Parts: sequence; structure tokens; C-alpha cells
Amino acid sequence: MTTLNRIDAMKAKSLIDSGRAVLIDIRESDEFAREHVPGAHHVPLSGFSPKDFPQNRDKIAIFHCASGARTAGAAPQILGTGFAEVYQLDQGLGGWKKAGLATVVNRKMPIPIQRQVQITAGLMVLAGVILGFALSPWFFLLSGFVGAGLTFAGVSGTCAMASLLAVMPWNRRMLV
Repeated sequence: MTTLNRIDAMKAKSLIDSGRAVLIDIRESDEFAREHVPGAHHVPLSGFSPKDFPQNRDKIAIFHCASGARTAGAAPQILGTGFAEVYQLDQGLGGWKKAGLATVVNRKMPIPIQRQVQITAGLMVLAGVILGFALSPWFFLLSGFVGAGLTFAGVSGTCAMASLLAVMPWNRRMLV
């Protein structure tokens, strides 16, 4: 089996509250620090290993990310964790919140790095287009440069902009 069965948030909460299940958040540390489900175990996908789960293997494991896409993509890894029964939280954290269930929110933490990358890249492309039409066609190169960088990031799995943003002063508290 290479796909995970989905479970809705209310059923998941019931299983967790009864002590029959554990909730495992596979989002990255910056996302988890900003908002998470109370009591969720944090095991980031970037450092994910079946060895991270020595306890509770007799319980039902419910994995989640922000929307469900990363969880579904990591199904082979998740299925290799050795839990007796494994589920994917339908719609991830978004589905949990949509069901009206509580989360722990720390608004002092910066927004996740990937959202910062999206905002920065979008603003740079927009600026390149506006300046290209208003001042000089040479500014269109800025948009092309950002597009090339995003393409490289997607192909290589590394993102220079994310690395740069991660060391910015507003993100430094997450590094400790």
C-alpha cells in the first residue's frame, strides 16, 4: 500500500482524546512554532526517519501537514514507521481548523519561510514588471532572474532565497 487512508478532524480528535491515537505534525519547525494542534508530536518531514517513533507503535498514528499534500507525498515514508494503523488527517491543519478545533497560535513567531519566499519572489517579479514598463525594459531581467531562481529551487530542492531569509533578524529566534 502506498497511499494513506484519510480521517476527518472530528474522528481524529475523538481517537486522540480517548488515548487510542497520536497526532504527528510533519511540517517544518517554523510552521509548527507559528501554529500547531495542542499535544501534537512534531517530526519534521525534512529530517523524517522511521526511527523517530520508538514509542506508541501500538496506537493509531494520524499524520498531518498544512493541507494534506506533503503528507500524501510522504506516504511511503509514513507507512514505514511501523505503527499498527496509520491515517492522514483530511485537509491537514486546515481541516482541523475548519472543523472548529483548537490550535496553539504564536503570533510572535514570523510566518513560515516558504510563505516569506513566495511573498518576496512575488514582489520582486511584480517590481520587475512595473519598473520594466515604467522605466526601462532592463528591469524585466529582475523578473527573469527570480523565475530562473525558482525553477532551480524546484529542480534542485534547494532555495537560496529561503536560506537567505532564514538568517534575517526576524527569523533568528527560530534558529535557537
